[in-house]
Amino acid sequence: MNTTSEKLQKVLARAGFGSRREMETAISAGRVKVNGQVASLGDRVESRDRVSLDDRPVTLKTAAEGTRRVIMYNKPEGELCTRKDPEGRRTVFERLPRLKGERWVAVGRLDINTSGLLLFTTDGELANRLMHPSTEVEREYAVRVMGDVTQAHIKAMVEGVMLDDGPAHFTDVQEFGGEGINTWFHVVIMEGRNREVRRLWESQGLTVSRLKRVRYGNIFLDKRAKAGEWTELTQAEVDDLSTVAGLESRKVPELTPDEKNRWSRDKRKRRPVQGMRKPTGQRKR
Repeated sequence: MNTTSEKLQKVLARAGFGSRREMETAISAGRVKVNGQVASLGDRVESRDRVSLDDRPVTLKTAAEGTRRVIMYNKPEGELCTRKDPEGRRTVFERLPRLKGERWVAVGRLDINTSGLLLFTTDGELANRLMHPSTEVEREYAVRVMGDVTQAHIKAMVEGVMLDDGPAHFTDVQEFGGEGINTWFHVVIMEGRNREVRRLWESQGLTVSRLKRVRYGNIFLDKRAKAGEWTELTQAEVDDLSTVAGLESRKVPELTPDEKNRWSRDKRKRRPVQGMRKPTGQRKR
């Protein structure tokens, strides 16, 4: 790390301990120390500083040194997007490959009844950029809606409706057919507010009976990861995702033989999960 100081939360995020927002919370809670002293928001650090999180040493890395590994996970319904659940329910982190000296940071969340694409990265700065509203990253969902959907409903959701936490709208809505009272749609949204897709449909008096995220930015959910499985993105995909986030590309380091063996064992430990059937007429990618 050169002599130029950087914001403490940025350095911690780069080290893979969480997003900048999560690191700001950790600093405010007194969990971070710099040179043995409890840190404060606004502190800056240099290469010679000693930083710890929860009394565990943090290895400071420059932007060039920090790793940027990204995996795509196909979340089944019933899993929680949290590291630990007091009720003992399964979480998405239980199925992810183990890391040494780093941790996976989730890019956004899905509620317990929503399935589909979740991205995880070792680069907290990348996660923060992809989630921040100013980056305007598209999220695409396959939605099964119960009820009689009219053009007036679709027009209202595209033009925008007022929800409890502010205005919201879809940037695109496409119908994909269905049977009986259920119809499949693909919708695109630019934010990641809690249950926003469901609440937009509910604002029109309609009920979402199935919801699956199929795209985040330029990354599409594909056959490489079945329900309950993960796969690592290629270097080209990570570079494209970095560009979407406004970051320079950073080469993913080669896995050591031990890491390759460990990741292989983690894959074999995965338990098969019943996946969601592809909606009739779903677009091919």
